[in-house]
Amino acid sequence: MIAFVQGPVAAITPGSAVVEVGGVGMLVKCTPRTLAELRIGQHTRLTTSLIVKEDSLTLYGFADEDERATFEILLTASGVAATMALAMLGVFTPDELRRAVAQGDAKSLTAVPRIGPKLAQKLLLEYKDKLGAPHGSVPAQQPVASGPAPWSEQLHAALVGLGYAPREAEEAVAAVTPEAEAQQRTDVGALLKSALRSLNRTR
Repeated sequence: MIAFVQGPVAAITPGSAVVEVGGVGMLVKCTPRTLAELRIGQHTRLTTSLIVKEDSLTLYGFADEDERATFEILLTASGVAATMALAMLGVFTPDELRRAVAQGDAKSLTAVPRIGPKLAQKLLLEYKDKLGAPHGSVPAQQPVASGPAPWSEQLHAALVGLGYAPREAEEAVAAVTPEAEAQQRTDVGALLKSALRSLNRTR
């Protein structure tokens, strides 16, 4: 079990990052929210979960232990693969997920790609006794530090990574541009939620 990886960020792609650990580049799949916080060349520490299959070993990275533990609980539901669990954590923080489940809010879960109303209701039942109660008030989204890639590129890559077509992602980016311009510091996590809402309205 690889509990965490620590070292400089060597590369960032739409769905993963490469962290150099002892001269070895470790490919770690992450949520768009986590990737938006990383910068190439900067030191980072990601809590990880290793998924072992017959033909692959895949490492998933998270900002903290709560996010990792939530990811592993999400995987316990039938029909939920790692990609869908990661998508849920790309849209919601762990406490937002706990709140949605505690309130029986199936509609909010449908903001996640590939989760329709029927699956959302099923997941509410499966997670009700597993995720537990919210830890407190939902924390405000952390502003994303400025970096070489503009917010529009980060958001577009995040949407494509969640399974949307590039054209759909472009339209969603355009839809949230006024919101982004109104922010003092660009919050990619909040923009991602708004973009997903706009995509759901057009489908």
